[in-house]
Amino acid sequence: MRQRFAALSLVVALIAGRDVAAQNPQRDFWTNLRALCNTAAAGTLRQAPPGDTQIDPTAKLVVHFWECGENELRFPLHVNDNRSRTWVFIRHADKIELRHDHREADGRESANTWYGASTMASGSATRQDFVTERNGTTSGWRVEIEPGKRFAYGTARNGEFRHHLEFDLTKPVVAPPLPWGHPVRPSQRPTP
Repeated sequence: MRQRFAALSLVVALIAGRDVAAQNPQRDFWTNLRALCNTAAAGTLRQAPPGDTQIDPTAKLVVHFWECGENELRFPLHVNDNRSRTWVFIRHADKIELRHDHREADGRESANTWYGASTMASGSATRQDFVTERNGTTSGWRVEIEPGKRFAYGTARNGEFRHHLEFDLTKPVVAPPLPWGHPVRPSQRPTP
């Protein structure tokens, strides 16, 4: 009887272990991000801190799910005619990194560029937080995806959105012009 129970316990543990091994929220999130490739979506500013003027609430927002490599994704954000911002997602073996590529209209990198953070937890297939922790406060960025419905991006502090942009995936829009500083897709640049 003990041998049967031990064998049954081993089988249950192996099956449970296989289910846990099959779960990989960051891999699934990456798959959801890549599924957006070669589309564009219109968005709205849902929330901003009081007095913040970074994005006009009436601005026309379009995200272009533009450049999709195996380990790097580039999603330019267009705010009216401003094409200076690109979100860059980089996949590592144990985390996903989010960087912000900011450019001037002539293509030069802005003084404040390439800032960002990495995931500190596994997150979920539909939400990842890219955060840093300092003096007991976490801050950074949150990205959410409801496949086929919405894509959300925003700054977050202590788990709550501060800035919150939301894009409607149910109504794709025409892709905007290339972002500033990128006359061709990075994947199409000639190699030396």
